[in-house]
Amino acid sequence: MTSQPIRTAVAGFGLSGSVFHAPFIASNPAYELSVIATSDAGRQAKAKARYPQAAIVNTPGDILALADQLDLIVLGTPPATHFPLAKAALEAGLDVVVDKPFTVRSTEGEELIRLAAQLGRVLTVYQNRRWDGDSLTVRKLLDAGTLGTVTRCEVGMERWAPEIAKAWKAGASAEDGGGVLFDLGTHVLDLCLQFFGPATVTYAEIQARRPQESADDDVFLALQHQSGVISHVRINLTSHLHGPRFRILGTEGGFVKFGSDPQEPYVLGGGLPTDAGYGVEPAENHGTLELNGQRTAVATERGAYPEFYRILADKLDDGGSASALPLPVDPADPVAVLKLIEQTRSLA
Repeated sequence: MTSQPIRTAVAGFGLSGSVFHAPFIASNPAYELSVIATSDAGRQAKAKARYPQAAIVNTPGDILALADQLDLIVLGTPPATHFPLAKAALEAGLDVVVDKPFTVRSTEGEELIRLAAQLGRVLTVYQNRRWDGDSLTVRKLLDAGTLGTVTRCEVGMERWAPEIAKAWKAGASAEDGGGVLFDLGTHVLDLCLQFFGPATVTYAEIQARRPQESADDDVFLALQHQSGVISHVRINLTSHLHGPRFRILGTEGGFVKFGSDPQEPYVLGGGLPTDAGYGVEPAENHGTLELNGQRTAVATERGAYPEFYRILADKLDDGGSASALPLPVDPADPVAVLKLIEQTRSLA
């Protein structure tokens, strides 16, 4: 860590800004949470009470007006705003974190990557589900070769959400980045690509079950990976009975895991990333490994969302774009996800 903290602004203080970004920035001494932008009076009051050291402004444009006093901006705004705001922030001389989906179109993501390289700025995307405890557990099993050669992966994110709570989501079409495919789907597709490599969408079902849904809320996809693995992806906001988060089959065994990662509800409940109990999943939610006909419980790795901002701080403190240290997420990865989404829409 350098002697000067990374002066950081968070644009948006809904679920993204208040749960997935601000707590991790504020708890990491490498950062200074300098500015929060939200036009909602209730969220402004909440931000002031929780982060009294931060200036509260109304819009992302107000953050950009302060660019010479900042180092980093985090965009937790609706998807359709990601491309123009990230472009403006890079041009203003800021390093940029974009929450998922990176952009609405893959060509926009590619343009931002070129611009960041041209300007010598750091650009990354918040694919935090890579640090879910169950994702880390699957990664550990795969790296150890415990399952042998993997042949099939089933992965899902399912919820029961019959009403659309956010006005922008209710009104957002797929062209605006609305729908579950751009939301939870970007996480699940990213994990498939991280685990098993490049893939093509071979089959797609896209449905809008809720009367007020403008895009999609029930999606099933089949992917064929170049590695030979077949992935089946379920993303659903109208599910009373949730399927497994992961079911992975290999030549030597299989692994199945139900339940949701505990980090988001822990922070929503007032917990901090620095708490001893943060990211720890109770034993009753552990996954099951079957080898040679014997089933055993597999303790879930501790969830680790703070790793994103730790890796980013190391990169920025080491010289930013000139540093050889890795980004927490290479933005080319989310572009590959966007291309899968575009393939999906061409098939459905």
